[in-house]
Amino acid sequence: MKKLFSVVFAMILFVFISNDTSACTNYLITKGASTDGSVMISYAADAHVLYGELYHWPAAKWPAGTMMDVYEWDTGKFLGQIEQAPETYNVVGNMNEHQVAIGETTYGGLSALGSQPGAIVDYGSLIYIGLQRSKTAREAIKIMTQLVEKYGYASSGESFSIADENEVWILELIGKGEGEKGAVWVAMKIPDGYVSGHANQARITTFPLANNKSSITSENIDMIFNEGVEVVYSQDVISFAKEKGFYKGPDKKFSFSDVYAPVSFGGARFCEIRVWTMFNDVSDGMDKYWNYVKGEITHKKAHVKDTPITPDNYASNRMPLWIKPEKKVSVHDMMMFMRDHLEGTELDMSKDFGAGPYGAPYRWRPLTWEVDGVAYCNERATATQQTGFSFISQSRSYLPDGVGGIIWWGVDDASGTVYMPMYSSITKIPHNFAVGNGGMMEYSETSGFWIFNEVQNYAYTRYNLIHPEIAKVQGKLEKEFIKLTPAIDAGAMALMENDREYAIEYLTNYSNSAAEKTFKTWKGLYKYLFLKYMDGNIKTATEVPEGYKYYNPELKQPGYSPEFYREIVKETGDKLKVIGSGH
Repeated sequence: MKKLFSVVFAMILFVFISNDTSACTNYLITKGASTDGSVMISYAADAHVLYGELYHWPAAKWPAGTMMDVYEWDTGKFLGQIEQAPETYNVVGNMNEHQVAIGETTYGGLSALGSQPGAIVDYGSLIYIGLQRSKTAREAIKIMTQLVEKYGYASSGESFSIADENEVWILELIGKGEGEKGAVWVAMKIPDGYVSGHANQARITTFPLANNKSSITSENIDMIFNEGVEVVYSQDVISFAKEKGFYKGPDKKFSFSDVYAPVSFGGARFCEIRVWTMFNDVSDGMDKYWNYVKGEITHKKAHVKDTPITPDNYASNRMPLWIKPEKKVSVHDMMMFMRDHLEGTELDMSKDFGAGPYGAPYRWRPLTWEVDGVAYCNERATATQQTGFSFISQSRSYLPDGVGGIIWWGVDDASGTVYMPMYSSITKIPHNFAVGNGGMMEYSETSGFWIFNEVQNYAYTRYNLIHPEIAKVQGKLEKEFIKLTPAIDAGAMALMENDREYAIEYLTNYSNSAAEKTFKTWKGLYKYLFLKYMDGNIKTATEVPEGYKYYNPELKQPGYSPEFYREIVKETGDKLKVIGSGH
């Protein structure tokens, strides 16, 4: 037991400070909290080696006895086979034709629970198998939790956002470690009219215990389809923690996060702060949690190493799991939430010396570093350079399946991406974003991932000059797509009345044309930006006067900011001083 607890808290620190490869952000918006009555979730798949491509599984029917291969999403490693479902549904990215959408964030949790030899289903497979087999969020929860119970769980602790056209749930799950199969978990429905979020830190704390009405255990999993059920959890989520010596206290005070993934400095500063930025955008009064998200965590009593956690050891200044927004959220708002760099806070990365002369709100990894034996950190904002792809899903109950689901999808850093409307019923993926068109170590001239990275990496060199130009084109395309949506919906609905297949073909053509337009626009944007900002200059084309064979463009050389020049002088003294100038 002593050895267990010595590694437990080392692992917690490691997950949140050292390992940034599975760092993702989810925002969850209920029907009553959105401007148009849609249910929305967002997801950024952030990993330095994740190639951004739009996945697709067509709908299919399978003969009895069919087996399917399962490969780990992160590595491509073959994990084993599971039984195939009799019928699977069309999946585009992280959304299916029935408007079910699923996102995730990895929180890791207790190291003793991070390995389960022989497990077949990893967190990525849970998402994409769940999408292929479910018609509602509740059905997805049942399928996903039963998969890990039957086949074992091959990943560390994970939070999932699971939405359909009527509601959105958060499911938090962690494996049972070596010697036991499956996972312990809790799923909670976000109350209508509220918003939630999670970003690599488990967030479900205490929850109502089973009463067969609003809260049930997995022993009665089929009751999840009862409308009044809003909490579901594995029957052993508390007893397992007690048996393993993780928790000591009353069942009613058991906190999933505080026991299985206690929040650390990194869990607050690098993770919870991303949830805070969205909460702060939609509600006043979030300042009271600012010290918490900076990493100043308070406890009623400090935890004594090598002893079970008790309720007195819980973090006492945490943010709530959900809040009621003071303004309703649009799909465009969601796009902008995903582009946050902590602007307007004291941690805005564009305001300190690390931003360089051009105010870049980015810092290259590692996330933490040392000077003279003292550890320091960079900030981990929502928008980050290592995003493979991100999306905002819209599930709309006022439209039928086939038309109602849209996944607004983009590649690379959310700050520089364009969220393109991909209807979740489409049967063909745009070539520029299709699986197989390029790879992380395979450049492709026709790959959207590569052209977006070319543009954004160029912007990093002189961010305050180049990014506004990108944002202008980005905004024009996205606002055009949003404005067109009602007309596209209406066209599809008119076709749907007589010929569903033709309506799906219509939406497929539209989504593909939107992607093609975006790709071509970004190709042109890169050429324009490269010509204009090459060699540290700013060149603007001018008309060739009469009588000239050619005429040079207007040239500007703005240099660096006054603040940056002062830092240079502070560092170099008189070494660069022009002799005879100044005092």
